Order: sequence, then structure tokens, then C-alpha cells
Amino acid sequence: MMRLALILAMLAPPVLAQPVMSAEEFDRYTQGKTLFYGFDGIAYGVERYMSGRRVIWSFLDGECKEGVWYEQAGQICFVYEDRSDPQCWVFRDTGGGLVAQFEGDPTQTELYEADEIGEEMLCYGPDVGV
Repeated sequence: MMRLALILAMLAPPVLAQPVMSAEEFDRYTQGKTLFYGFDGIAYGVERYMSGRRVIWSFLDGECKEGVWYEQAGQICFVYEDRSDPQCWVFRDTGGGLVAQFEGDPTQTELYEADEIGEEMLCYGPDVGV
């Protein structure tokens, strides 16, 4: 995790100088990849991008949520199995990784892609017990 924090700390690109990615650009960049994201220099989550605009998201806690993404009004929106309200982001390719800004609002959460950090995406099974 320390390596991830260092990588994220170095990622402070001039985001607004980069154009917003279209759905086609986003799909081409992400499909078949598992990307780790950070926020304020700490690990935030990981997402696996599959064919058909399907995804699996985790907050790095072993609990994974399946979902889909689509483009709406220039934003990439995600809908996951545990919530029906879309989570929409504006993505930019900085040349050093993706930057995602929630709802395209500079006052909202901004996530940075961490380069390959050598960690696996862990998804534990459903909670079962007595």
C-alpha cells in the first residue's frame, strides 16, 4: 500500500488541460484492464473493465460489486448491483493515467489512476454464516 501512496502522490497533473474522454476512448483505454484508483494520496478502490461495458468495483475491502457503464451527456456513468442511481464521472487521459472527476464538478471527488502496483483485485464470496 505504501507504494500505491507514493505513486498517487506523484500524480498531480494539470487535469483541466486534458480533453474529456468519449465513451469510445474510455472503452478503448479500459477494456480488459484492472485499474487501481487513489484519492488524496491514498488507495481508494479498484475496478475491472470487461467486454460489453461491464465492470466489477471494490473499495479494496474484498467486497466486489458488478455493474455496467454508459455515456450520458459527456460523462461516463456507472450503475452497480447494490444501487440504482448512476455514479457519473468525467474522465481525462493525462498521458500518465486516468483522472476521474465526479460529475465533472471541480469541487467534487477527483480520483487518480495508480500505475501497475503489483496487487491483485480481491473479491471474497458472499457472506454466509450461522
